[in-house]
Amino acid sequence: MEKWECPCGYVYDPEDGDPENGVQPGTPWEQVPEDWVCPKCGALKEYFEKVD
Repeated sequence: MEKWECPCGYVYDPEDGDPENGVQPGTPWEQVPEDWVCPKCGALKEYFEKVD
């Protein structure tokens, strides 16, 4: 699954998810809620970029 990086350097890894903020492990980026924000800096999902 694709990983996505926030401008602050946090990387969303679908294998890990973000369970502390309601995103279960195994959740692909497309299924992460639109109102989810970076747990490190609070940036909106729209600011993340796909990691090659």
